Amino acid sequence: MSRVVICEVGPRDGLQNAKQLMPTDAKKRWISALAAAGLHEIEVGSFVPPKLIPAMADTAELVAHALKIPGLKVVALAPNVKGFERAVAAGAHKVTFPVSASRMHSESNVRMTPEQMVAEVRKCAERGGAQIEGAVSTAFGCTMQGEVPEDDVLRIASALAEFCDAVALADTVGYANPAQVKRLFARVRREIGGKLEGAHFHNTRGLGLANALAAYEEGVRAFDSSMGGLGGCPFAPGASGNVITEDLVFMFESMGVNTGIDFALLLEARTALVEGLPDEPVYGHTPLAGLPKGFRAAA
Repeated sequence: MSRVVICEVGPRDGLQNAKQLMPTDAKKRWISALAAAGLHEIEVGSFVPPKLIPAMADTAELVAHALKIPGLKVVALAPNVKGFERAVAAGAHKVTFPVSASRMHSESNVRMTPEQMVAEVRKCAERGGAQIEGAVSTAFGCTMQGEVPEDDVLRIASALAEFCDAVALADTVGYANPAQVKRLFARVRREIGGKLEGAHFHNTRGLGLANALAAYEEGVRAFDSSMGGLGGCPFAPGASGNVITEDLVFMFESMGVNTGIDFALLLEARTALVEGLPDEPVYGHTPLAGLPKGFRAAA
């Protein structure tokens, strides 16, 4: 039976763009509920300056909480060496670095060119202390720059593959379409082989699930998603929510692809999210419509 790994990025990608701050205790309850539902990889926050993204000020405390959950891989995002050192000191198992293929987005997001950011990630890999994923962001287009040449994506992915444990492609602003996803993932895989592991899609134009399926058909088995479709990049205008975890789980389980996630418990985690962030809109077709009669999970 086929199997995929879904990394819940809501506590980081979702909350960093929310209009209200979610209390730390509520975040802990949500993370625990997500893990109880069968999500074995959760991006709990990012080690960025709190003055830039106040919602991430409690990331170290959330890492400490998540480390107490048996079997959970604790993931955090870092934009530079300082953030990486903080992530390692906190005990994160895996650190994701966003390395934008768009020069304009990179300079806005991390105040570095793509080449400088690659060099920054290399320094962190040399230090060690945690698994490192290099995520090529704006790989399918950018709201600032517009078109992002595929050759630029290949160049950055190839450079990251030299020292990262894994590489992912991210549609940060929801520009991708399934044909483009298939083409670009195939090109990058020919260049770096098994180092290409993950896919991160946004549902800005309603193609998130279609793009995830296209990536799956190209051999991808690791996907980021966000409960309730929360998410967006504060430094990329027009970047709206991520692929919805609940709908992604339903799609794969309906196909006979095992996610390891219990849907009833996933809905309980959704309740924990809504209770902790009551004024933030959440989305999802499957939670609203319910599971079809006769539905059977893949497991």
